[in-house]
Amino acid sequence: MKTFRGGCILGMMLPWLFCLPLAASFPKVTIPAELQSVEAHVAVNATSCSVTCGLGLQVEETCEITPAGERKNCSMRRSHCTTTWGCGLQHLTIPVGKPMVLSCLTSDVIDLGVRGYSCTWKVAPGLITMNDVLFAPFRNPGFAVAFSPTKESDAGTYRCDVRMLKTFRVIKRIYFGVRVIRNDLVDLDFGKSLTREQKLAVRNEEGIEANVTLVDVEERLHFWQRKSFPRSLIGIGSGLVGIVVVSIALRCLQERLRSRGAENQTQF
Repeated sequence: MKTFRGGCILGMMLPWLFCLPLAASFPKVTIPAELQSVEAHVAVNATSCSVTCGLGLQVEETCEITPAGERKNCSMRRSHCTTTWGCGLQHLTIPVGKPMVLSCLTSDVIDLGVRGYSCTWKVAPGLITMNDVLFAPFRNPGFAVAFSPTKESDAGTYRCDVRMLKTFRVIKRIYFGVRVIRNDLVDLDFGKSLTREQKLAVRNEEGIEANVTLVDVEERLHFWQRKSFPRSLIGIGSGLVGIVVVSIALRCLQERLRSRGAENQTQF
């Protein structure tokens, strides 16, 4: 009976045994008086990253936060931001002799400062590929590679990796697939292959003769260069064919009437 009573008493005391030590294990934290008046600089707002992959820029709004939670002395500053590290493959077609620059980072990111980042280049000569096994180291110390002039031997795929110096983690990888062609094989004059409407659209995008309409363009062209000229030819041709057919039909009818008149005269 004594054991039973002790068990009952112990069971009744268990909730108190669990509650009392928990309350005693978390002492009350007091903030020192000198820290209660400290103001902190906190980023309260930020824009989205300027790029969809790799290292970009964002604009942050930082403010001083008082102990009462008020904001003051707010300012805007630019800072680096990172998104997904894979940027895929970009295709480039360059004629022989033309200069070419492959930049791993945008100019605004470089202008802000890239001391905490490093860049390594690799190349797969003569191939357009994303198979990393086919790449060999390409010595280039900067974030951009310049070719001036471009040679046929420069064709291939160039891979750029941007890493953080502290963690050596890759934050951007981009592939540049470069095709180098000879000028005597292919004409890369894009303007020659454009239609009148496409040329007008290009002029409007460049801000040249933006107020010109298709009607004005048609009026400046010679009549044989206008879009309506083939339609006019078809209409004129159809009209001439119709006139010839009608004249032949009238002549045949006239001859039949004459022949019938001659037969009637011979009968009388």
